[in-house]
Amino acid sequence: MNGITLQNGLFKASQEKGKEYLYYLEVDRLMAPFYEATGQRPKKQRYGGWESTGISGHSLGHWLSAASQMYAVTGEEALKNKVVYAIDELAYLQQLDGEGYVGGFPKTCFEQVFTGEFEAEHFSLNGQWVPWYSLHKVFAGLIDAYQFTKTKKALQIVRRLADWAVKGLSSLTEKQFQKMLICEHGGMNEALADVYLLTGEKSYLALATRFCHLAVLEPLARKEDRLEGLHANTQIPKVVGAAKLYEITGEEKYKEMALFFWQLVTETRSYIIGGNSINEHFGPAHQEKLGVQTTETCNTYNMLKLTEHLFRWTHESNYMDYYERALYNHILASQDPDSGMKTYFVSSEPGHFKVYCSPDHSFWCCTGTGMENPARYTRSIYTVENTAIFIHLFIASELRLAEQGLHITQETAFPFEQKTALRFHETGNGPVTIKIRVPYWCKQLKLLINGEEQAFTTSGGYLSVTRVWQKTDTVEVLLPMSLHTYTAKDDPKKTAVLYGPLVLAGVLGKENFPESDILADHLKLNHHPGVDVPALVADKHSINEWLELRDEKKLVFVTDAVGQPGAKKITLLPFFHLHHERYTIYWDLLTEEEYLLYQEEQARQTKQRFLVVDEVQPHEQQPEVEHQLKKQNSSSGYSAVVQKGWRDTRGEGYFSYQMSVDSNTENKLVVTYFGGDCTFTDNGSSYERDFQILIDDTVVAHQKLNHIGAPASTVDIQYPLPTELTYGKEKVEVTFRSDHQKAAGGVYGIKILTRKQ
Repeated sequence: MNGITLQNGLFKASQEKGKEYLYYLEVDRLMAPFYEATGQRPKKQRYGGWESTGISGHSLGHWLSAASQMYAVTGEEALKNKVVYAIDELAYLQQLDGEGYVGGFPKTCFEQVFTGEFEAEHFSLNGQWVPWYSLHKVFAGLIDAYQFTKTKKALQIVRRLADWAVKGLSSLTEKQFQKMLICEHGGMNEALADVYLLTGEKSYLALATRFCHLAVLEPLARKEDRLEGLHANTQIPKVVGAAKLYEITGEEKYKEMALFFWQLVTETRSYIIGGNSINEHFGPAHQEKLGVQTTETCNTYNMLKLTEHLFRWTHESNYMDYYERALYNHILASQDPDSGMKTYFVSSEPGHFKVYCSPDHSFWCCTGTGMENPARYTRSIYTVENTAIFIHLFIASELRLAEQGLHITQETAFPFEQKTALRFHETGNGPVTIKIRVPYWCKQLKLLINGEEQAFTTSGGYLSVTRVWQKTDTVEVLLPMSLHTYTAKDDPKKTAVLYGPLVLAGVLGKENFPESDILADHLKLNHHPGVDVPALVADKHSINEWLELRDEKKLVFVTDAVGQPGAKKITLLPFFHLHHERYTIYWDLLTEEEYLLYQEEQARQTKQRFLVVDEVQPHEQQPEVEHQLKKQNSSSGYSAVVQKGWRDTRGEGYFSYQMSVDSNTENKLVVTYFGGDCTFTDNGSSYERDFQILIDDTVVAHQKLNHIGAPASTVDIQYPLPTELTYGKEKVEVTFRSDHQKAAGGVYGIKILTRKQ
C-alpha cells in the first residue's frame, strides 16, 4: 500500500466510477481465451471486440493491474479476492501447459519464432496480432498483483513465464531478435526488468536488455529525431523500459534515450491536452494537425509513466507541469463520469465529440489502460525521498508514512478553489522538508504557515520549507489562476484557451448528434456529419476583455458576442467536464481583417464539400485491421516527403479492404497516389506500376502510374462506382491487384465519397 488515499473531489469521484467497472467485469469471461488457448472449455463466453480477436488476453492483464492497484488505494478485500481468483485460474492453466506459457492465444506463433525462421511485420508476428504486446500485459498484471496484493502465486507464475521466454529466445541471434522486435511488443523490456528486481535473477535482466529495439532507441541516444511516421504507442513503452534499465544499470545511454524522447514528444508532437499522435502515429515535428483520431489515450498513460522516471532523476518541475496538464485534460477527461466508459482517441476536430467504449464489446488497448488510470491518480501527488516530501499536484488526499511517523492531509477543492492546505496530524521525529511545486501558470503564488505569509525561494521550480513540524501545523498555498491562450505549433491563428492548467472547451450542443456515443466500434462515428464551428473574432492578447467567468463554483465561462458568423456568445467549460455533446478545444481566433478572408475560404470549401462515407489510411494498424486487410506480396511504409503511409504490391499480388458505401445514392472511390511514382527496379527486377482496381471482384478501373503529378506531392484520382455494385450493400471489398512484373500502387489513401446533400 503506497500510503496515499484520495479524499473528496474530482479524482475521488472518477476513481469510484472506475472501480465500478472493475467489479462489473467477470474474471471467467476475461479468462475464456486463456482456457481456449490450452484447448480447454472456458467457464463462460469470452468478451467481444478485441477480446474476440488475435489480441485476446491483453484485457485480463490490464484488469489485474487495475484491480490490484485499486485494492492498494482503497483496501477493498472484495477486489483482492477477485484478483486472487484470477491468479489461481492462471496458475491452473500454466500447469496444464507444462512449459510455463500462459496467454490468451495459442503459443504456436512463439514456437515458430524460437526456431529463428519467422515473418515479422509492424503488427504481426507469424500471422499473430502483436503477441508479445498482449503477453506483456499479462506480465505486467502478474507483477502488479504480486506487488500490490502480496499474492505470492502471482510471482511464481510470472517467473515461470519469464523462464519460458528466456529458454525459448536463447537460440536467436541478435539479428533475429531485432527482426522479431519489428512487431509491436509493448514494454517487454520493462516487465522483464521488473521481474529481475523482484527476483535478482540475472537472466531476466539480460533478456530485458535484448528486448530493447535498437532501430528506435539508438537514434534517440544520439539525439536524432526519427519519430515521424512511427506508430506512437509502440515506441513509448520501449522508452519506459529503457528508463527502468537506466535505474538498474546506470548506463547513461538509456537515460539519454528517455530524456530526448520525452522532450521530442512533449515539445514537438503533443496537443494542448497533453496527448500525442494522429491516427495513432507521430507526424512531423512542430505540427498539430487536427482530426477525429488524435491523442490516443494509451499514449498519455505511458507518457505519464515515463514522466515519473524523469522527475526522479532531475527533480525539475517542468516534468510535473506536463504531468498535471495531461492528467487533468486528457486522462481525467477520457472517462465518462456517467457510465465509466473510456475513450480510445480524444478528438481535436472542431465540432466533433468523444466516443467511449462499450462495457462488453470493445476492449481496445485504451479500454485496458483506461481501467488502470483511475487507480493511478495517487501515484504522483507526492514523492517522498528520505525526509523530503514533494507536493506535485493539488488534489485532496491523505499521506501516511508509518516508518517516518508522518500523517498529512491535503485539503482542497482545486481547481474550483484557488488554494490548497497541508495539515499535519502526526509529525514524526526531526526536521522534514516540504517541497511544493510552483506551477508555470501561477505567477503570484503565496505561501502561509499557520496563517502567516512566508517569503520563499525556488529551486527547480519547487519552493522549500524545512522545519520540525508540530501537530496542527498548517501550510497554505494560494494558487491564483488566470486566463491565457495557447497557439498551435503549425498555425498562429489556431488557438486554445486555458484557465490555470485547465483547457477550456467550447460547448457546441447536440445538433445532429449520434444516437449513442458509447459503442463497440470506435471508427463507426469517424465520419458522422459535423456542424459549423464559430470563429472567434477578438483580440488574442486581451482575452479578459471578451471572456468572463460566470460561475466560479463550476468554472463556467461565457464570451462576448465574438462568435462568427452570427455574433454568438459561447460557453466554455473545463474539458474534463464536457461529455456527450459536441465541442471544440481549438479555435480560429481572428482579427476582423483575417475573418473576411476566412469567410471567403469557408464559402469555397462549402461548394466542394463531399460526405466521406469511409476511408482507410494504408500502413496504419487500426485502419487496416478494422477494414479487414487481406494481402499477398504486399508491403507498406511511410513517406516523409508527403507525410503519409502507403501500401503496394510487387509481382502477382493484391491487397484489399472492406469499406462502407452509401447504398441509396451514387458513390465514388477516391485513391491518393504519389505524383512522382513510376516504373522502378527492386532486387534486380523491374516493375511497372500498372494494376487493376476491383469492387467485389468486378474490375472498375485500370490504372497506370508514371509521373502523374508533381514529384513531391500526392494526387487524388476519382473513380465513379456503378450503382449496381453498391445498391443494397453496406460494404464492398476494394481490391488493388497486380500481375507478373507489375506493381499495384503505392496507394497513399482510399476514400468512399458521396456528394453532401
